[in-house]
Amino acid sequence: MKGALTRLQTLLLTERHRLPLWLPVFIALGVLAYFQPLTEPMVWWALGSCLLAVPLLIMGWHRLEGRVSGCVLLCLSLGFLAAWSENHRAPPMPELPRRAVMLTGHVQAVDMLPARVEGAPGGRRVTLSHVRFETWLDEGMAPLKRTLRIRLRDDDSLVFGPGNDLRIRALLEAPPFPVMPGARDLQREAWFAREAGTGRALGAATLVEDGGKVTATTTLERLRETIAARIAVVLPGSDGAIASTLLVGLSGGIAPKDREAFSVSGLSHLLAVAGLHLGIVMGVVVTTVRYGLASIEWTALRWPCKEIAVICGLLGGMVYVLMTGMHLPALRSLIMACLVVLALVTGRNAASMRGLAVAATVLLLTGPAVILGVPFQMSFAAVMALIAGYEVLRVPLRRLHGEGTVSRRFLVHVTTLALTSLLAGTATLPVSMAHFGEIQPFFVVANLLAVPMTALWVMPAGLLAVLLMPVHLERWALDVMGWGVDGIIWLADMVAHWPAARIAVPMTPGWGLALFLFGLCWLCLWSRTWRLLGIAPMLVGFLTPFFHSLPDVVITPDGGLIAVREGDQLLMSGQSRDAWFERRALEQAFARPVVSLPLHGETASGDLTCGEDGAAGVCVLTRGKHSVLLRVEDTTDGQSILSSEVCQGMDLFVAVSPARSSCRDVPTIDRFAVWREGAVAVWMTDSGVKTLSDRQWSGDRLWVMRPGRHGVPNLPLAKEDER
Repeated sequence: MKGALTRLQTLLLTERHRLPLWLPVFIALGVLAYFQPLTEPMVWWALGSCLLAVPLLIMGWHRLEGRVSGCVLLCLSLGFLAAWSENHRAPPMPELPRRAVMLTGHVQAVDMLPARVEGAPGGRRVTLSHVRFETWLDEGMAPLKRTLRIRLRDDDSLVFGPGNDLRIRALLEAPPFPVMPGARDLQREAWFAREAGTGRALGAATLVEDGGKVTATTTLERLRETIAARIAVVLPGSDGAIASTLLVGLSGGIAPKDREAFSVSGLSHLLAVAGLHLGIVMGVVVTTVRYGLASIEWTALRWPCKEIAVICGLLGGMVYVLMTGMHLPALRSLIMACLVVLALVTGRNAASMRGLAVAATVLLLTGPAVILGVPFQMSFAAVMALIAGYEVLRVPLRRLHGEGTVSRRFLVHVTTLALTSLLAGTATLPVSMAHFGEIQPFFVVANLLAVPMTALWVMPAGLLAVLLMPVHLERWALDVMGWGVDGIIWLADMVAHWPAARIAVPMTPGWGLALFLFGLCWLCLWSRTWRLLGIAPMLVGFLTPFFHSLPDVVITPDGGLIAVREGDQLLMSGQSRDAWFERRALEQAFARPVVSLPLHGETASGDLTCGEDGAAGVCVLTRGKHSVLLRVEDTTDGQSILSSEVCQGMDLFVAVSPARSSCRDVPTIDRFAVWREGAVAVWMTDSGVKTLSDRQWSGDRLWVMRPGRHGVPNLPLAKEDER
């Protein structure tokens, strides 16, 4: 045992320059540890661990094991405490009116939406803060501390912008429960995004006369929307929507078919402002400033042109991140860029992997919940793989470059593009599988052409157009940009229509994704041969969707839809207000097309039989030695008692209607049960019938709403606040 510890210590000493890179990994593990319990965990043990880590570091600093154990304990505690703090600082989810209501709110942002019908005008979605409801129950209540996103009527022509106050009659809806246990949790996302819900306007919006408080944020938002409007005049439709996405980060106007084509072809990252876009902007600024200074003899001889150029590039990058909405991937890239510029200015080597670790640490400590989102996972996985990959491939690429002839430089350029797409795409593939349920096998081909077009054509033309807008000369630059955008859209659409361009993948368990990402960290963060051990957990995590046991039956959160897994299809029946969303989410989770469940007859496998014994809308699912009775349609009053022959021998009764008295001696899941427990999944195994509700999966956490999606009522204002 002692010899093994000695060898481990020797290995760690040889990798001592890489040990700091693991600090954000353990902070992330601490954040994840906070989200795992089913009830709100106590914070005292984390505080105690944090206090214990300090003397452990002080007393054991002279020994490697003391420093490592102290840092690990401290990082785990800090991650847990950061997540606990962010969760408890969030305002409670409010109780929204269940009927149409007049409301007044402050406009934070206005998003342009694509037209619902081709040829029709597009819509607008407004984000409101400090919302007040005009009802007798809400009179004198404090304004909402969370935002509401409301889609305006398509025929509403009111002219307004961020900073104005609007009055709207709308129908509101709280964030829905997950469609099945383990599926995407929109309530948790809304909780940490400080959102209260969504809604749709029932009438035209009106401006409130005494509103219009303007702040720096609203001024910036107005500038972004003004630029987007100027772009839309020259480039209407999808061209203008994609140009607005790249230049000001407003992506709501992209048509669904184009967004789908970008997703299938593996080009979705071009629509998410991240390191690629920031790098292009900074590169253009650095190149322009440096060549401009070098072209003047006096400045070239007396000024530090390189340092001035990189500082100007960083300032340009900061402006770009502000103009595009300060999205998380862009912030990560900006933090890394700051460290690189600092290293260049001070004459030190720019340690990219350490810059990534610093960026991860900052983001995890300031907003720990980002670790659960797609942008954080994909952004850091891609950049980490690129940095580690090029550390290994630097020498082979230099050999390939050779003497630097034109043919060799072109070959290196093409190889670098292909390697970049391959490394980033492979590292983010399981993340895409987990969140989007699909694999895009042709992403390398699409990126090989789309990325150079974006970097050398589309973005430079767009930046020039923005600079020319003050003098109203942007049209020709936007036309050039539009030609490039047209080419990228054509490429995405072509690749999306190739055979097997999209391969559906079943739902990935959370532990499988976590295992893959930990293996990726192991492979990328170490520098010696033992890094290859990370390939094993990466493979296991990648394969988990294909061996993960999917439920046989799912009843949705409102009890209106029942889905049955049958061969390579997902049979579904019933009615629900959110049926379109639930059908799409279940289709993605099961990686099977959704078809209507037959109300009469027998399926091809013989497992499901419907309409026997004159029981309309009643089916029997038999697998192995166990049977489940399904009332897939409420054809009666919902309370009729089924005949004893139908209920006999059943292990479970599932109904879309309140059916507590239908089969008295059989365990029952009906709308009342789902109202209390959320969506329910049913597994039929040899050992019996197992059920799992969303309440059992999610537990009783702050972001989990009460049954019926009820929130916390608003409280009245204090007397001093009313003045």
